[in-house]
Amino acid sequence: MKKQLLAALLASAIALTMSGCSSTKSNTNNDDHYVVGICQLAPHPALDAATKGFQDKLTELVEADGKTVEFKVQNANGEPTTCGTIINGFVSAQKMDLILANATAPLQTAAASTDKIPILGTSISSYGTALEEPEMGESTGRNVSGTSDLAPLDQQAATVKEWFPEAKNVGLLFCSAEANSRYQIDTITPYLEDLGFTCTEYTFADSNDLATVTTKACQNSDVIYVPTDNTVADNTGIIANIAIPAKVPVIAGEESICSGCGVATLSISYEELGRTTGEMAYDILVKGEDISSMPIRFAPSVSKKYNKSICDQLGLTPPEGYIAIE
Repeated sequence: MKKQLLAALLASAIALTMSGCSSTKSNTNNDDHYVVGICQLAPHPALDAATKGFQDKLTELVEADGKTVEFKVQNANGEPTTCGTIINGFVSAQKMDLILANATAPLQTAAASTDKIPILGTSISSYGTALEEPEMGESTGRNVSGTSDLAPLDQQAATVKEWFPEAKNVGLLFCSAEANSRYQIDTITPYLEDLGFTCTEYTFADSNDLATVTTKACQNSDVIYVPTDNTVADNTGIIANIAIPAKVPVIAGEESICSGCGVATLSISYEELGRTTGEMAYDILVKGEDISSMPIRFAPSVSKKYNKSICDQLGLTPPEGYIAIE
């Protein structure tokens, strides 16, 4: 599925490559006004917050310098291939000064479409995985940088242990079509195994088989872990409707998923993540910094959060230090 998704994205972008390479920045004739294209994968609270934080911070910084910024915001409504159409408009028609790619599919499409326009990603778990550069260092060495929404996976594994020290079997539930989900599972599994858990993967290709796979995971797991996964985020109700009656708790990779189906998470602020990305955009557009050498940045802090409603339904009391999700 990963290869099929990448093939689809590349197919939609391949016609854009030449135009992307010859694209010129729109502020060539106006150094006081910038145009930024934003491609967001889907309407979702976390992604929405990242976009808002980005716009707010970049506007604040640019206007403090007496300049202006204009945003062209497009949403792919959960369809990765729609990103190609959106990025096409940004690259060939509107000639953006910078592109914000909010989530993995927009980042992959933008990176395949232009090597000239600066591309900042946000809500990306692993840039090396998304760009198929597993040996990538702190920076990409190309026209791509951005922020990662990945909370430390060793700490996420420790969260499972903190909540369920007597558990033995952990089900790892994720979408096989999402490269960043695969990265998170591959990374967290050794941490969980070192803590004494037996881990079993339960993968689904899309939302159509999520209920069947979740049912199987609940039948064989003491606790389920779900990473930061866009398909899960859009379908938390399916998981909750199966896991809660089965009395199987879910530890989630981020807060919005936890709000829908989980008991606990290590939470980052996506709005703050977006603001950090906005700072990077300012450094590129106004200060002229080289994006190819800009290190990927991470959320400045994480918070321990729990879902009071689901904990009450499962009869769970949170450990000390956890804050209820509002």
